[in-house]
Amino acid sequence: MSHLMPTYSPLPVTFVKGEGVWLWDDKGQRYLDALAGIAVCGLGHCHPKLSEAVCEQAKTLIHTSNLYHIDKQEKLATKLVSLSGMDNVYFCNSGAEANEAAIKLARLHGHNKGIDLPTIIVMEQSFHGRTMATLTASGNRKVQAGFEPLLTGFVRVPYNNIDAVNHVAIHNKNIVAVLVEPYQGEGGVNIPQAQYLQDLRRICDENNWFLMLDEVQCGIGRSGKWFAFQHSAIVPDVMTLAKGLGSGVAIGACLANGKASGVFKPGNHASTFGGNPLACAAAFATLNIIEEENLISHAMKLGNFIRDRLKQSLTGETGVVQIRGQGLMIGIELAVPCSGLVTKALERGLLINVTSDKVVRLLPALVMQLDEAEQVVESTSAIIKEFLHNVDN
Repeated sequence: MSHLMPTYSPLPVTFVKGEGVWLWDDKGQRYLDALAGIAVCGLGHCHPKLSEAVCEQAKTLIHTSNLYHIDKQEKLATKLVSLSGMDNVYFCNSGAEANEAAIKLARLHGHNKGIDLPTIIVMEQSFHGRTMATLTASGNRKVQAGFEPLLTGFVRVPYNNIDAVNHVAIHNKNIVAVLVEPYQGEGGVNIPQAQYLQDLRRICDENNWFLMLDEVQCGIGRSGKWFAFQHSAIVPDVMTLAKGLGSGVAIGACLANGKASGVFKPGNHASTFGGNPLACAAAFATLNIIEEENLISHAMKLGNFIRDRLKQSLTGETGVVQIRGQGLMIGIELAVPCSGLVTKALERGLLINVTSDKVVRLLPALVMQLDEAEQVVESTSAIIKEFLHNVDN
């Protein structure tokens, strides 16, 4: 009998070893990982340089407190600011915490402007976390159900719909920010029109709102740029990161720019573990390895290769609605619910995910090679074809 709270329904497998894009279970079976810990293990499993950096830091100093200066934290913040063009960074432990910080920052900004009910525009089909504020911000009824009353101070509009944002701007004078994922992950790997972020940037500038980008899943090279907003030639006021930042060591970050960078003052927000030496050592090593191994351009090329090969393999298959994505965020939308494909893939030694009920999601590590990507395409295509054939019959 398990003494764990039943918050998950884990698949019948226990992994004990990882190397690159491969995992081994406790029976010695090998699996090709096309999920990377849900976009966390961008460097694959147990990258030698990352493991060395974590071990060295663990032997030196794991944790002090943010009551004191932390050298690794300062260096990591400088690195992130240099890569992003933002001004400063707040460190925490997860994507939900990073988004919570962004929401608090926007509300404080609103109160500083004399707005009694600061309100944030959020999107349908979004996912920002499972704290009370972030699940309220999320456009996913499943994560909200049973946790009412939800928070006030959010207005929801359709994703990739600028007219809806303009409508809110006219009718709601309490708006202080827009919170949006550049590419929706949990919502089904949804990619907006090319001008979407630029249009949001313009509207936010016209109304003195913060543009806040949730790059928890799409950041740190996964999109084929360091950050997804860099595909759009804009800079946000606030950006949140986590997942791939620490390559499996828990760390989140909320970056601010311009007027947003001066909103928080001492005592406004805090985290006991946020930005401790161990987490920052892992994140700093992650960023350096991505640079040294030129993994960002590789992610773009590999993502294009996988999507092209999937389209070649699945073109003409009844039941395949669309193959879409950006970089190494890839979604295959089917016409019918397909959550059972996760187990079918596991039986073939492949790790995938199904999100939004009908979208097969692939989030390979940035280090995956072409021959491994070809195996992902072959196995994924095979289980989809078999599944759709059985549905038809």
